Amino acid sequence: MKKLGWAMDGAFWDVDVSTPITVDGVARPVPGFCLPLGMSRGARLSRPKQIDFFQRFMTMPFVPSYSAANGFSLHRVLSLPLGEHRFVTLLGQFNLQKFISSVKENGLTPSSESSWLKSIGKQFCEKSFYALNFCSELLITPDDTLLLSKEGYGDEKKARHKAVIHHKFLNHNLTVEAACPELFVDNSGTYWDVPFSMAIDLASVASDSGGSYHFCLNHNAGLPEQHGRQTTSGAPTTLLPGLSFKSAFSFKKNVDIWRSKAPKLKLVQPFDILLSNPHITASGILGTVVTACIGNNLVKSQIEDKSLPFEGLSLHAPGVNSSIFTDLFGSISLSVQHGNFQKLFLDLTRVYARMDFPSGSKFFSGATQVAQDIYNSRQPSTEAIRTICPKATLSLQQQIVGPFSFRVDSGVSLDLKNNEWHVSADDPVFAIEYALQVLGSAKAVAWCSPKQKEFMIELRFFET
Repeated sequence: MKKLGWAMDGAFWDVDVSTPITVDGVARPVPGFCLPLGMSRGARLSRPKQIDFFQRFMTMPFVPSYSAANGFSLHRVLSLPLGEHRFVTLLGQFNLQKFISSVKENGLTPSSESSWLKSIGKQFCEKSFYALNFCSELLITPDDTLLLSKEGYGDEKKARHKAVIHHKFLNHNLTVEAACPELFVDNSGTYWDVPFSMAIDLASVASDSGGSYHFCLNHNAGLPEQHGRQTTSGAPTTLLPGLSFKSAFSFKKNVDIWRSKAPKLKLVQPFDILLSNPHITASGILGTVVTACIGNNLVKSQIEDKSLPFEGLSLHAPGVNSSIFTDLFGSISLSVQHGNFQKLFLDLTRVYARMDFPSGSKFFSGATQVAQDIYNSRQPSTEAIRTICPKATLSLQQQIVGPFSFRVDSGVSLDLKNNEWHVSADDPVFAIEYALQVLGSAKAVAWCSPKQKEFMIELRFFET
């Protein structure tokens, strides 16, 4: 589930994807050809810290999750505080669905109480039902954090190792990450394991309005394999071995169309401080992105596409197996909220819509082609119309009772195959959110994705 609700700067960049496929609950999106970076980091707690919070303060002895690959699992964490600046955890995962299936297959019947308990105990000792994640977070300075983790599986899958360094300085965020192997997810929802991946990510802290920039250097080694299957067929080219550099510069503008000046209820704290102001606001982003690649992961699909009148600025050097591509991107969003989220019933209704134009060259090419077809009294081609259609996202949120609210996030797509255009939901995600009022702006979120067949419970802070 992509974090569609981060602030505008985080909403347009592809942030890390939450997934129950791994124990630490994180996958990285496959970098797009002209989307800016695809590797920005959203503010989030590590998975062990999330589960530790659920156990300590929400009386949840086990945190459940579900995925089509792993089935229904239960998670529990053991915290090992080693001083004020170090947090060590051992996160365990028990595959309950696999355990029940094994019990049924082995035909364990209670012929006698002692033999039945002994057989069940033997099943519990089967290591293939378990997975462990050992994580150590070290606060080096108030602005520097080092995270080391190792994830192992009882069914003898390859262990995962990860090292992440976060550094904050002068309104910038620097992230250095190395993983072996690293889990990526593409636009179709397919997961890929890259044997080794390393990224250096530098981003300016974007304000509500103004300019920002983002740089990323990424190195992949080894052929990617589809997660759960020993195949490299259909792997995205940007995951192939090679070195890539991406830089993006953007300007953002927010406009308040209407903002309520009505007084809030006295002596009543909103369930979420960031969701307590009724408003109608619009936002826009315009920027440029430059991509340079050395190795096999070239932006070939952009360079070799000769079907459009304008292809953007690109250079390709076959002799040294390298390429460079530059393009424009843009985004427009509208946010509407009714209610202060203070009353017990129906005091929060939010609608958030966003249209992304990830490739300016394709948009201008499609618009030129459509204009030529209309001028020459021809029917515009379906491909040209599809090129100028933005990538649309819609989010709806409605308070149910008290701190509980229902939310659905979905892409919106047009079916242009028939003469009649049909609007359809693309990969909807449904969620129940519980606002943690005592923390100002925090929530426990239980979400499910019918398309991906995934379910997960998360803890999020400062998300709008």
